[in-house]
Amino acid sequence: MTASQKNSERLSVPEQLQYSQDHVWLDASGSPAVLGVTEYAAEQLGDLVFLDLPEAGGHVQVGDEILELESSKAVEPLVCPVAGTVVYVNRAAADDPAVINSDPYGEGWILKIELDDDQPDLLDADEYAKLIDAAQ
Repeated sequence: MTASQKNSERLSVPEQLQYSQDHVWLDASGSPAVLGVTEYAAEQLGDLVFLDLPEAGGHVQVGDEILELESSKAVEPLVCPVAGTVVYVNRAAADDPAVINSDPYGEGWILKIELDDDQPDLLDADEYAKLIDAAQ
């Protein structure tokens, strides 16, 4: 077993989500869609200490830097993989950014967005697993 195979088996990549190459996940199964950072991204960043959320009601485009994630290692922008209107932001995650590290696909969601396009150009779980394996 290679190191990359071990990596994808160790990290969670939920099947029902879609993923960007910038390690952002999207759950478009409901409305509004939910967006967050992947377990891989949270692990790479280290312990998150600050999250600068966008304002609800704002419109974002694909490729917009919508917030900054500050960790013990770095400050990284979160690049939005979809276009739409921000409906809700996760204030609990802003108050305690560690929830993103501990539960990135659950309580650690970042924002809820009303999508402009119901068919965003994102990776499925298998494609994303291959991407993170290649990064190792």
